[in-house]
Amino acid sequence: MKTNPVMTLLAAACLASCGEPGASSADNSKIPVENFGKLPDGREAHLYTLTNKNGLVAKISDLGATLVSMQTPDKDGKVQEITYGFDDAAGYLSDGNPYFGATVGRFGNRIKDGKFSLDGKEYSLATNNEPGGIPCHLHGGKIGFNKVLWDATADAGSNSVTLTYVSKDGEEGYPGTLTTKVVYTLTDDNELKWDVTATTDAPTVLNIVQHTYWNLSGTPNETINDHVLTLDADKFLPTDKGLIPTGELAPVAGTPMDFTKPTAIGDRVNEKTEALEFGGGYDHAWVLTPAEGMRHAATLQEPKSGRTLDISTDKPAIQFYGGNFLDGTVAGRDGVKYAYRTACALETENFPDAPNQASFPSAVLRPGETYKHSMVFKFSAK
Repeated sequence: MKTNPVMTLLAAACLASCGEPGASSADNSKIPVENFGKLPDGREAHLYTLTNKNGLVAKISDLGATLVSMQTPDKDGKVQEITYGFDDAAGYLSDGNPYFGATVGRFGNRIKDGKFSLDGKEYSLATNNEPGGIPCHLHGGKIGFNKVLWDATADAGSNSVTLTYVSKDGEEGYPGTLTTKVVYTLTDDNELKWDVTATTDAPTVLNIVQHTYWNLSGTPNETINDHVLTLDADKFLPTDKGLIPTGELAPVAGTPMDFTKPTAIGDRVNEKTEALEFGGGYDHAWVLTPAEGMRHAATLQEPKSGRTLDISTDKPAIQFYGGNFLDGTVAGRDGVKYAYRTACALETENFPDAPNQASFPSAVLRPGETYKHSMVFKFSAK
């Protein structure tokens, strides 16, 4: 997408002076910002480009606080795209968007029957997903955080973009006005950091997650089955046919869910087990080895390119989704139709359906408290 730099800066200044939601800050100066397409109400989405001294490029949109693009070098220094996404805002707003690169909320992952109780009151949410023919609430509802325009400010000094969104009381059925801030930072240590904080004026539930789809080969539609995955987790959460956790924390040892040692994703994905049959493959939460603060969660490697992605987090679980519902019908970046099991998502998170399961870590946020979630992607190649 080519733009006139002078006109881009003038447009950014104009939007900032308007003070409207989704406006870009006039202090962006040294971080390139370009138009990314219009929303139905006429507001303009924007795309911010972060680069580091090693040639890594991260592109972030204020639509959905989305990681639109991540470009990294392979073992020979060739820089290529390693995420799935769309060319402009229209793709991200479409019904066919499977949450590519989005900041997902208020509650990422699933809530059983779209219902939960909090302080004696029952709340009903949209049932916008039905795995196994069983309706549930998924990723915040019909218009979740991924389809709204966030306020954005870029800071060249920290090589970061800060995005803020105020979700009003009752939005998508959730109680409380929630103010969420997301910061993307690209460092010269080849780390992309995603940090979230949120506060509320009334008790609510939340589980804000980052939902990028990865294919480290640099070639869209190469199978993800050759990628080698390690998860720092000796337990996972079995589900029912509707992909809602049963409440059990099951050991992975001796099962196809065991990624405690580096294992090719495709080695056991077609084994006849209940977990894989219910999920159509891998689509489960793994319980990370308990630790205080940030801890290593996962390593994803692609043998031919030599690329490695290490993920760290301060959350207790990671959802590994193997692209089982990609079917070649979604036309993404450059018109490529993304095929079955050609990308995977690794989403650090609280446990799915936590509002309905007392034994799970609490998903409740109350006034005076601050929700925090940090996730670090570290890229290397050899």
